[in-house]
Amino acid sequence: MLDVDRGQAMAYRVAALGLATRGRKRPADLPVLDLGVQEYTPDSARVALAARTTAALDDDRLFMVWAARGAPHLHRRADLRTLAAQLWPVSDADATARITSGQIPDGMKLGLAAFVATADAFREVVTATMPRGEVSTQVSARVPRSLTYDCRGCGARHIAGTVFQHAGLAGGVRVESRGRDAMLGPIADWPGRPEQNQGIGELITTYLRMLGPAAPAAVAKYLGSATTEIRTVWPDGLAQVRVDGRTVWLPEDRVAALRKAAPVPGVRLLPPMDALLQARDRDVLVPDRKQQREVWRVLGNPGALLLDGEIAGVWRAKLGAKRVELTVTPFGGLSAAARKQVEGEAAAVARARGVPDASVRYT
Repeated sequence: MLDVDRGQAMAYRVAALGLATRGRKRPADLPVLDLGVQEYTPDSARVALAARTTAALDDDRLFMVWAARGAPHLHRRADLRTLAAQLWPVSDADATARITSGQIPDGMKLGLAAFVATADAFREVVTATMPRGEVSTQVSARVPRSLTYDCRGCGARHIAGTVFQHAGLAGGVRVESRGRDAMLGPIADWPGRPEQNQGIGELITTYLRMLGPAAPAAVAKYLGSATTEIRTVWPDGLAQVRVDGRTVWLPEDRVAALRKAAPVPGVRLLPPMDALLQARDRDVLVPDRKQQREVWRVLGNPGALLLDGEIAGVWRAKLGAKRVELTVTPFGGLSAAARKQVEGEAAAVARARGVPDASVRYT
């Protein structure tokens, strides 16, 4: 059994996710789109793409949909039907784990029936571009009452966000815009919701190819499921390896790449919830627990500074009319050369945010 340390596992992930070198591929052609690119803050998905390619960031082959954990992700339009079947729960217990919410204690017990009712409601309601609020109102009226709750803020009864967003893709819905004026629309020629899960093994393998080697618990957390459920569908074709003595799994055809993985010099400014930061075994990414709390906050995650293959700090951005102002907080000292690289990478953030210039200050 191959035995590596966390640094080598980290180097493998950086390379697998396209962060070792910045190429010229169009966004939909980037390997990271196999996993999807989450939109966490405005333009964060574009920042993630700019960290990987110099090509134009607009690509009409990509759609934004609610995918893993019901979070908005960019995915290839051509992959959406397969993805919907892969994300469909494998059992009632899996469905309940994914939509667990204190707002709907009885509704979450419906398991798969909650997904079926909500996906079918989406199909009835979203036949054209519509405001998200209007969709929520109409879907809420069509699902079992136990999936809705009384919203004190607006005095209405709403479907819980967990089931609403988890079932959106299965119901053929795309996220056309976000924010106060969020709009949802139908995915053309959608065949209808899945009857059952198909391809969960391939989805797990994709996670392990990008964010492995890892254990079932990490995959379960990524999907918002339960470890016991993921273990029941753990795929074949995986090799056991050890990372710092802990047994984890990687696709067999990627073991050689792990064996050869080594840190690559350079800097990337990763947005909050970049694909690299989606790994659930956070001790591999950031061993120091205090630093982990800086990278992954309860609310308002910052971006991460990737320096020579390691997460070496965090950053935040303030967007102006012609400039994005970055505040970088390193975990340790930065050399003059590293600061120069950071300032060079700030231009990629500016490009993604649609402004001509960037400035950097350190705290």
